[in-house]
Amino acid sequence: MNRALKRVVVTGGAGFLGSHLCERLLETGSEVICVDNMFTGSKENIRHLLSNPYFELIRHDITLPLFVEADQIYNLACPASPVHYQYNPIKTVKTNVLGAINMLGLAKRTNARILQASTSEVYGDPNVHPQVESYRGNVNPIGIRSCYDEGKRLAETLFFDYHRAHGLEIKVMRIFNTYGPRMAPNDGRVVSNFILQALKGEDITIYGNGEQTRSFCYVDDLIDGMIKLMESDANFTGPVNVGNPDEFTILELARKVISMTESGSKMVFKPLPQDDPLQRRPDIGLAEKMLKWKPETKLDEGLGKTIAYFKTMPGY
Repeated sequence: MNRALKRVVVTGGAGFLGSHLCERLLETGSEVICVDNMFTGSKENIRHLLSNPYFELIRHDITLPLFVEADQIYNLACPASPVHYQYNPIKTVKTNVLGAINMLGLAKRTNARILQASTSEVYGDPNVHPQVESYRGNVNPIGIRSCYDEGKRLAETLFFDYHRAHGLEIKVMRIFNTYGPRMAPNDGRVVSNFILQALKGEDITIYGNGEQTRSFCYVDDLIDGMIKLMESDANFTGPVNVGNPDEFTILELARKVISMTESGSKMVFKPLPQDDPLQRRPDIGLAEKMLKWKPETKLDEGLGKTIAYFKTMPGY
């Protein structure tokens, strides 16, 4: 084996973002160890990588210690949609907290650089708009989303404590809404929900009045930012926002999807879930300055690719 190759561990590697990251890392000449317990990940996402001699799949839950060798670790493992992280909230907290402890322990043992896939949800329902990294958030610690929001916040705490106590090289990335091929059709995220409802001719379900806003980053752009952060100067730890600053209301998104799928779907309105943020848009000034990164894919282009992907699925 050529040990000039970087050995990179990707937890959650069979998930939506993880599978795209594994693919990109292999393309750029790394040896990839994909770690996933398949709770929300899928072998279908990585089936095309299994024959690559530099790709290895380990079925493992990171709430338990992992013993491998690594030069870099991308910690992406965690259910990332409300449907999945509220299904077993205690497990979600354990994945965020025990998982972070185990991966930080692995990084310490192997002297690996480690990146935490954090989230815009650390800002909660923000009182500052757009959200900047210095904003400390408006998070409900006892709500139905807290297992994810507070779990990710505590993971960030652990990363910085390991950095200060042990000199670990850490990177913390706050990911905003991301979409694209390989999104799970049952994850309840707004882009996949709208596309699948439109393709089936079902009513488009809008929670609240639809005036709440989101910013949607195409997956290829997000992975570019993630790798740039991992490869950035060791003194730059983050946290850093990575997302698309173009802001759309949920109604605007629904109308785009209906138009692009040429669907006859109608919009129906339901009550807004507890603690659902009313505004979400990243300030990406830090990413532009430190990573020389900004998203390139416009929403119409990315939606077109995502719709084309879902059309290839059975039943669509």
